[in-house]
Amino acid sequence: MQQLSDLKTEVERWQTLHRRVTDALELLDLAEADGDTALAAGIEAETAAIEAGLNRYEFELALSGPHDRGPAILALHAGAGGTDAQDFAEMLMRMYLRWAERQGYQTEILDSLRGQEAGFKSVTVGIRGPYAYGYLKAERGVHRLVRLSPFDEAHRRHTSFVLVEVIPEFADDIEVEIDPDDLKIEVFRASSAGGQHVQKNATAVRITHLPTGIVVSCQNERSQVQNKNVALKILRGRLYDLELQRLEEEQARLKGQHISAGWGNQIRSYVLHPYHLVKDLRTGYETGNVTAVLDGNIQGFIEAYLSSTIGGVAQAQ
Repeated sequence: MQQLSDLKTEVERWQTLHRRVTDALELLDLAEADGDTALAAGIEAETAAIEAGLNRYEFELALSGPHDRGPAILALHAGAGGTDAQDFAEMLMRMYLRWAERQGYQTEILDSLRGQEAGFKSVTVGIRGPYAYGYLKAERGVHRLVRLSPFDEAHRRHTSFVLVEVIPEFADDIEVEIDPDDLKIEVFRASSAGGQHVQKNATAVRITHLPTGIVVSCQNERSQVQNKNVALKILRGRLYDLELQRLEEEQARLKGQHISAGWGNQIRSYVLHPYHLVKDLRTGYETGNVTAVLDGNIQGFIEAYLSSTIGGVAQAQ
């Protein structure tokens, strides 16, 4: 039923675009017959809007991966940089939430671990909407921030890093084989603000996949069963993504390419001092409007990267 709904939505928007083209052509005939310049100006604006819609729909057609159309699970992990990195993780979380809001997507914070002074040590967000995974997979990798640290009394320049993971959220009917004997399941009390809000029951769940060492947790649902189900869903996605990475690395090795999974493999730099610049190191796409980027205006970066990986089907705007 979900697949049927998605396909129906896609067909309807192409039909709507077709109707807009037909209506614009009819208005154009009227404007030419009557010499109506005001109507012609409106048609010009509508033509630009139609063209923008067409470019986006054609771009999305190129997102043909098995999970590109579906929802995504976004995980942010503060890396080198201490409190600055944890604060940067929260900045990126807000950036992605704002981007998702602009896309009309639904978001839900599935799990989070607050930093001691500020920000997050880690945070996991579910993002649901058409092509959520297809777009967000462009964000996987290490993000780097350079700024004058607000947490340094001397106000010196600091560099911090956050690892962004993006995995597909599987439907319940998609099988990823997990041996129950490979799982270590722990329960604990969900963290909170303290006082009367401290949970008295252990509803939060942490699952460790012993063969790979992958650890996932969820504490934001109301019951232990719900938290366990969400944690298992995240684990399935991470195991699938791990296998994809293994296959990609093997293909790259056979082609003679070198792939580094270390912290030096940052994909994007956000520089706030001594100048303002956000630059994607994979594509060269950049902008000096750092404020807009951190407010969620990242579609240009996403499309620039995806265009380079799908043979330039569409140009990033």
